[in-house]
Amino acid sequence: MGITQEEWDDVDEVIISRAGKSYVFKKPAVTAVKMQGQNTFQIIGDYNIVEGKVQALAPQQPKGIVIPDEDVELVASQANVSPEEARKALEECNGEPAEAIIKLMSR
Repeated sequence: MGITQEEWDDVDEVIISRAGKSYVFKKPAVTAVKMQGQNTFQIIGDYNIVEGKVQALAPQQPKGIVIPDEDVELVASQANVSPEEARKALEECNGEPAEAIIKLMSR
């Protein structure tokens, strides 16, 4: 029949906005069901009713780019540069090793 069901245990918040009100569920149990191409969700948990529209929580972004030492070593060896130059190129290339290697080799 083509039915799949999945428990989502990592949901932080669900917001349902209606005319003039929002229902905010914190840490709910969510089950996603796909049947005949349609998605449905079951939300279980306590909620608060808030007047007006509520903005969803923005995901927390890490401060700056985290560049693994292995990437620095790879770029330095492939581009034949110092680790300091490799790290700087990786930072300029948003942590993408291939892009950093090309950048260093094309100068």
